[in-house]
Amino acid sequence: MVTGMLQTRIRTIVQCIEDWLEIERDQLALWLPVALGIGIAGWFALPFATQWAGVIAGGLALALLGAFAGPTTRLGRVLMFGGICIALGCALAWSRAIDVAAPRLDRPQVVRFSARVEKVELRIAAGEYRLWLHPDRASGLPPLVRVGATQLSRAPLPGDHAILRARLVPPPSAAIPDGYDFARTAWFLGIGGVGRALGPVVLAPTMPRDRDRLRARLSRHVRAQISGSAGGIAAAFASGDRGGIAPEDEDAMRASGLTHLLSISGLHVSAMVATAMLLSLRLLAWFPALALRWPLVTISAGVGALAGIGYTLLTGAEVPTIRSCIAAVLVLIGMAIGREALTLRLVATGALALLLLWPEVLIGASFQLSFAAITALVALHENPRLRDWLAQREIGFGGRVLRIIMGLLVSGIAVELALAPIALFHFHRAGLYGALANIIAIPLTTLIIMPLEALALLLDLLGIGAPFWWLAGGALGLLIKLAHAVAALPGALVALPAAPVASFALAMAGGLWLMLWRARARWLGIAPVIAGIGWALATPAPDLLLTGDGRHLIVRDDRGAYVMLRPRARDFVRSMLGERVGTHDWLWDIDDARGARCSVDLCQIAIRRGGRVWTIAATRSGYDLPRSALLNLCRRTDILVSERWLPHACRPKWVKLDQNFLAQSGGIAIFLNKKPRLLAERVKGDAHPWVSAPLVRSAKRRSARPW
Repeated sequence: MVTGMLQTRIRTIVQCIEDWLEIERDQLALWLPVALGIGIAGWFALPFATQWAGVIAGGLALALLGAFAGPTTRLGRVLMFGGICIALGCALAWSRAIDVAAPRLDRPQVVRFSARVEKVELRIAAGEYRLWLHPDRASGLPPLVRVGATQLSRAPLPGDHAILRARLVPPPSAAIPDGYDFARTAWFLGIGGVGRALGPVVLAPTMPRDRDRLRARLSRHVRAQISGSAGGIAAAFASGDRGGIAPEDEDAMRASGLTHLLSISGLHVSAMVATAMLLSLRLLAWFPALALRWPLVTISAGVGALAGIGYTLLTGAEVPTIRSCIAAVLVLIGMAIGREALTLRLVATGALALLLLWPEVLIGASFQLSFAAITALVALHENPRLRDWLAQREIGFGGRVLRIIMGLLVSGIAVELALAPIALFHFHRAGLYGALANIIAIPLTTLIIMPLEALALLLDLLGIGAPFWWLAGGALGLLIKLAHAVAALPGALVALPAAPVASFALAMAGGLWLMLWRARARWLGIAPVIAGIGWALATPAPDLLLTGDGRHLIVRDDRGAYVMLRPRARDFVRSMLGERVGTHDWLWDIDDARGARCSVDLCQIAIRRGGRVWTIAATRSGYDLPRSALLNLCRRTDILVSERWLPHACRPKWVKLDQNFLAQSGGIAIFLNKKPRLLAERVKGDAHPWVSAPLVRSAKRRSARPW
């Protein structure tokens, strides 16, 4: 009897789910890229191959469960396709990582070699060029390395032949827990080593690809017409080259929520496509014979598609640009066949295409930010109430302007809410006034700056583009002033310590649930969003943060301020450590901290946490301490930090973080409370190929793929 009642209850629940899925039948396809993303994320998040196999097996088991439940029912089909996509996503990421495998250096080395320049990035803030190089085969180096250079015989172009002497190192992994892992990025880009040129770089011209040559010359031409950061932003709009923007201006754009304008994505591609469509449509409409006999909208849509594809190729065909181009082409196809131009199905199709081709883009901030923004916008404007309110109607000019402003404001707030968790997770900071700033910045960029820049480039062919460059420069100056004004507002930038991945996943799952469903059950997504954000807000900052090389250490003293072991640490290091702990404050020197005693070779500090006093000591020079003094220090210290190897007899009260320990753990974050814990950057036995794959053994001998 009990079994019968249980079976009846299960059937009732299943029927309720089936009825709900019937109501949401038009939304079910939107979850295919989500399921694919779950499998991809599982491969990146889990460290062991047995766990990856488990994700694939779990997805296939879910698919079999759906087949058993009944492939003719909606629940059965959801389980089947969802399980297949999860398994496929994990397998795609795994196979993609194997497919892009390329040799890497295994140790730092200084080598002289010749190479072909693949890509050039100008970094005005650092006063250098960043060169992507294909070394000659005889050098024994990996097929692609990246080198920073300040002394060049002339301005480099893609395709140049370069002769240089450089110090190269393996692509570095994350220096601290939850930090940026360049080794992972380099693996998928095929970069086998990074470094700096030692001395001058001799460049000899060859025959570069027309696209690369045009892109480099276009960028230089734009910066020659408009000076400073305004010229750098103009060059970014024209060619995707962001190297000409001063760091303080880029920081202001980020703090004001305008940094999305600097990367070639949906806004820029849409402006280019719309301009090409409008001009071609107006031009063709001048000929009555064509207007009466030919489908001008379809023809102009084709012209817009060609313009978007050409713009994508010209600006380097980066993943965000490709994503935007795919979406724009799909919109144009929809217009040509008489379908609604922009829907969530279109967004899902673009996401699915990108994940199938490049599954690694899922974990990048660019993919997450761009798709979160466009999904939030489309979901908002598919809402019947908002659509009716924004619909065209006979109202006065003032009413139309107010409606446009309110539409931009509501859209901006929705986008900011969608992007804030992603920005906080990846960058540990987010702007608060981005919605307000974008009300001015987006029309200024799309309706004034980009058309002026395009017109100036066209008129430069006749030598009369100077007035339009002047106007474009003035408009760009207003954009930069707007960014600084918004960034200077109180509380413009919110910073948080690094949050757990699970809290971010919870918030994203709730956000997708809210945006992709249409029935009342979508409001259930508010709970995981609140839980994920609350979890992130409740996550404490570490009391001690140490880089993987053991050189750079920050400690939170009894006043709550973070102090730094090495006063001469570079601003990059200070910024990286400050972002991880969620502070904008200057990292003071440990010498001036309360309870600290420092010499040239050693620093000691005592801090009170969890109801007790912790003593921390760290070496900061290359000189060894006398053995007796060192052992005495070990006995008196809770935590001992050193970039060098420490003798086995040195046994602090809690932990010894020396070269041996850090070689296995990487960077360290320590939380000192009633239950102190240590968080390491690396997991022992991590099977991801950028961690475990064999390396190039020598710069003097080239080998084929070592695996």
